[in-house]
Amino acid sequence: MERDGQLELYGLVAARLKEAHTRVRTLQVPEGVRMALSRKLLVITSAAKHDLADAARRLERLMNDLDEGRFPEDPDSDGSP
Repeated sequence: MERDGQLELYGLVAARLKEAHTRVRTLQVPEGVRMALSRKLLVITSAAKHDLADAARRLERLMNDLDEGRFPEDPDSDGSP
C-alpha cells in the first residue's frame, strides 16, 4: 500500500513540476528572474530523486510564491528603479 502512495506522490509532483515549468516559461518577467526561477525548479527536480516529500513541499512553496507574485530579484538589474 505504501508503494501505491509513493507512486501517486511521484505522479502528483511530476504533474506539478510540468505546470510550474510552463508557468515560469510564460511569465512576463525579466530574463534574470526567469532564469532564477528555472534554477529553483531544477533544484526541486533534482531533490525529487532523493527526497520526494521535501521536493513536494519546496514545489508547493514555489507555486504559492508564483500565485502571490513573489519573484526573486533580477540578478542582472543594478537595483535602481
